[in-house]
Amino acid sequence: MEVIGPPDIHHLNAAAGWLGLGAPADAAEELDRIHPGLQGHPDVLAVRWQLFATQKRWEEALQVARNLVDASPMSSCGWVDQSFALHELRRTAEAREKLMLVSERFHDVLVIPYNLACYCCQLGDESEARAWLHRAVQVGGRDEVRTMALADPDLEPLWGWIRKW
Repeated sequence: MEVIGPPDIHHLNAAAGWLGLGAPADAAEELDRIHPGLQGHPDVLAVRWQLFATQKRWEEALQVARNLVDASPMSSCGWVDQSFALHELRRTAEAREKLMLVSERFHDVLVIPYNLACYCCQLGDESEARAWLHRAVQVGGRDEVRTMALADPDLEPLWGWIRKW
């Protein structure tokens, strides 16, 4: 993978900083200053996805995530972002399918079984959602997963069960 050098790395870092400060318009300007030949770099795509997600521009976020999967298929980031965008577009069954494809490849990434639990729960498959939550606990620990799950409206149908952990 090509290393992003100056001045483009400065624009990328500034874009991430602007997003952290809640200034997406400034982040977009910084991203647009990055050399056109680097716009498809996974690091640039990841920040652009964050920008679109912040703005709830889910169609654009989905396209960026697909580009990220193509550019870096061995990184979980694009797969997770792609599925999340699909879920936000109310294409939850497709989100689950896409993430299931890589659940074994990224077996140690907490967000994958956790998000699969959310998607299964939203699709009405509480049994499978529980199984994915158990897997998430194996990766991230009971306390962390329990805290996340009890704050997540996607898992609300399971809150009573989760509280008993």
